[in-house]
Amino acid sequence: MKGARLWKLRQRFGIAAPKVSVRTHVPWYLRWLGIAVLLAFSAALAAWMYDAGRRYAGFDRSEVEQDLAGKRRDLEDAQAELLRLRSIANAADAKLSIERTAQQKLAQQIRGLEGENARLREELAIFESMLSSDGRGSAPLSIQRFKVATEVQPGEYRYRFLLLASGPRRVDFQGRFELLVSLTEDGRSAMITLPESADAGGPGFRLGFKHFQRIEGTFRVTPKARVESVQVRVYEAGTGQARATQTAKLG
Repeated sequence: MKGARLWKLRQRFGIAAPKVSVRTHVPWYLRWLGIAVLLAFSAALAAWMYDAGRRYAGFDRSEVEQDLAGKRRDLEDAQAELLRLRSIANAADAKLSIERTAQQKLAQQIRGLEGENARLREELAIFESMLSSDGRGSAPLSIQRFKVATEVQPGEYRYRFLLLASGPRRVDFQGRFELLVSLTEDGRSAMITLPESADAGGPGFRLGFKHFQRIEGTFRVTPKARVESVQVRVYEAGTGQARATQTAKLG
């Protein structure tokens, strides 16, 4: 019994007794704070080493950002210049279009004035010949410069002629005129009279003058028809026989 107690005392306080270590107790929040500081320091060190490596390799972020900012400014300046040049080009195109339209109108006016001038010269020559002659040997009523031409619209034609009464007249000439249009359509020939009814003539088909009268007007046929020739006939009021006729052939 005494031997067993002695053996237990030797195990607890003797050489074979277990070792005891004494440690200082550290709070948990201080541990986490130390770990956070260590991680932050490691991240900063890694970033510094990465940046230093790039600078050592020839890459500088600040210089690249400055170059990029400069390129952006150059791009903005180029875009502003492009917009300015486009506005100038649009203004020039608009001005050129206006000038072109004005030139076309002026050319049309010039052509119209040249045609009117030519007609007036012809009429002056006719009137001078009438004044120089005594009226003998000439027809009492004549048709001068009868012309027929196509218009812009398909099937539309314009005609013009000048009526002259030679010799002395006590009263004005009163009458009417009609047009006989010879045409072909689908290989068949036809003839139409304008106006369609003899007593349906409008103001453009009635005549009333003393020495001369200029006649001008338009007529329409079907667009598929081809006008071969047009004959104008002038009738004096109260008669059914034409006093003057003339035919204009179209090409």
